[in-house]
Amino acid sequence: MPTPRIDFIVVGAQKAGTTALHEYLASDPNYAVSKTKELHFFDDETCDWSAPDYARYHAQFDWDRPAIRGETTPIYLYWPQSLERIAAYRPDIRLVAMLRDPVERAWSHWKMERSRGVETGDFSWCIREGRRRLFASEPWGVHREFSYVERGFYGEQMARLFDIFPREQVLVLTADALRTEPGPTLDRLNAFLGAPPRGQMEHRAVHVGEATDAKLSPADVAYLREVYARDQELLKALTGVTFAEGI
Repeated sequence: MPTPRIDFIVVGAQKAGTTALHEYLASDPNYAVSKTKELHFFDDETCDWSAPDYARYHAQFDWDRPAIRGETTPIYLYWPQSLERIAAYRPDIRLVAMLRDPVERAWSHWKMERSRGVETGDFSWCIREGRRRLFASEPWGVHREFSYVERGFYGEQMARLFDIFPREQVLVLTADALRTEPGPTLDRLNAFLGAPPRGQMEHRAVHVGEATDAKLSPADVAYLREVYARDQELLKALTGVTFAEGI
């Protein structure tokens, strides 16, 4: 008898509405989502990836009833080798990428780390000189907390994803769409994952650790718009997704 495999993963991006999406999924009886929102299995660098223990992963799911099973770990889109490990686990898995304006995402990410006490630098420093900290991290060039700018290069990340998975196995949604049109957005998701539509839904506002009195400066916004300009063109070419410059 073949070993069961989960059906889908929400692979990113962090601070792009993934917590709200996970809660919507958890409230739908057609799904059986993981007991913990972020399992961090495929980004676990302590795992022996030559012989991964999927039983530990599967223990996070209810297998006692028919359901569409999946999990949400938004670092997978960004973290090296995560997507390759997912492909080795199940090549035909369905993936959901939630995206948000990269400037808004970076600012929200910084506010979260600041409120947690992880970050002590101000935002202006973090998105400029602070990026050098990633060169001293392991794996080289990536960081779980200080990757404010890097996680917003969606074009590069989606290009890599499409190199590994067929496009028909990937659904791209935006945080704005989930916030302003939750019903139609979730109907798109359900159609993609094989669940019936849910119809009209109320918006769920979820804010994870973002308390701060800091203000985002126009200079920082302009700087990040320039940083992301080329990548945003790549994202548009790959997915058709664009973000209005609202901040």
